[in-house]
Amino acid sequence: MFPFLRDAGEDAPLESQPKLKAHAVTVFVMACESATQLRKTGDVKVREATLRRLGATHVRAGVADAHFEVVKTALLDTIEGAVPEMWTPEMKAAWEEAYDQLAAAIKEEMKFAAAAVTSSEAAKKKHCFI
Repeated sequence: MFPFLRDAGEDAPLESQPKLKAHAVTVFVMACESATQLRKTGDVKVREATLRRLGATHVRAGVADAHFEVVKTALLDTIEGAVPEMWTPEMKAAWEEAYDQLAAAIKEEMKFAAAAVTSSEAAKKKHCFI
């Protein structure tokens, strides 16, 4: 699922992988920001430049919709494990909504990034045959 783990070796513990930790922190911070925005404004907004970068990165990595669900489950389970006494159905629903809106924005940008890659590849092929 994570291309940056392919060279890690099957026996390497996941918690010792710095790139996986960095990804987890990024997901958590962005989900926190999304949850805060959702609570304050009722909507999640991500900077356009950030979305473009995330869309392109996720397309290059071959991320599929199912991967977002795996990450969502891991995020929710981690938060619940960290604050079990605070975890309620309402809190879970709020985090789910924040993550879902963030993921939807990234997936939408992935469509544009994929189209750009396809157009670029088509242009290269056309140029080669001229």
